[in-house]
Amino acid sequence: MTLISDTTSHIIIIDDDARILSLTGRFLQKNGFRVSTATSAGQARELMTLFQFDLFIVDVMMPEEDGISFTKSLRGLTQTPVLMLTALSEVDDRIEGLQSGADDYLAKPFDPRELLLRIKNLLKRMPDHEEEILEKLELIKFGEYSYYLNQKLLTQNEENIALTDTEHYALSALSKAFGHVVPREFLSTEGADVSGRAVDVLINRLRKKIEKDPANPRYIQTIRGKGYLLKCDL
Repeated sequence: MTLISDTTSHIIIIDDDARILSLTGRFLQKNGFRVSTATSAGQARELMTLFQFDLFIVDVMMPEEDGISFTKSLRGLTQTPVLMLTALSEVDDRIEGLQSGADDYLAKPFDPRELLLRIKNLLKRMPDHEEEILEKLELIKFGEYSYYLNQKLLTQNEENIALTDTEHYALSALSKAFGHVVPREFLSTEGADVSGRAVDVLINRLRKKIEKDPANPRYIQTIRGKGYLLKCDL
């Protein structure tokens, strides 16, 4: 379960094939998308508690819960576009996928360029009311601090605090989690070298700019064995 990069549209790929997750994720990242990956419907649901996605790419054949069942459950929660992937190419299989609530269907193996084209077409159809909702989620408050997500602006009592791009990345991810724990790997701009200390160094830098006592943080808290949490007022 990983998150790669941070740009405009956030896509989640759900597939139990690690090779497809890696290759497709990197391809989409290079084409300007923010990408999360999950190897099961259960992992995808965990990510949905942390992030709001602009598009779901769902494999039909998965262990435990298949893509069709997962897509049906999604439709009770959101109208976010779903692109279904499958090794099955029969007409009946495609129809079943579309009837489950999927917006488009792509058979494996596929040309990444076709996948990219289908993604762009689906994102163009995103309902206006969902865009408005995303625009409203722009301000997070914690104590005397205000963080404006769209402008990448952090203020303390209306005084600007300078942050680097990587610090903005981490604070944005923590803010969008709305008080939920964010795993350390999700805060890596390189896609999750969890064994490294880069994320910890990044969090320590942020704490020095935000916390009165960085050694005993009030806002950016460490949840041992899980990750970090921003205690915010929303």
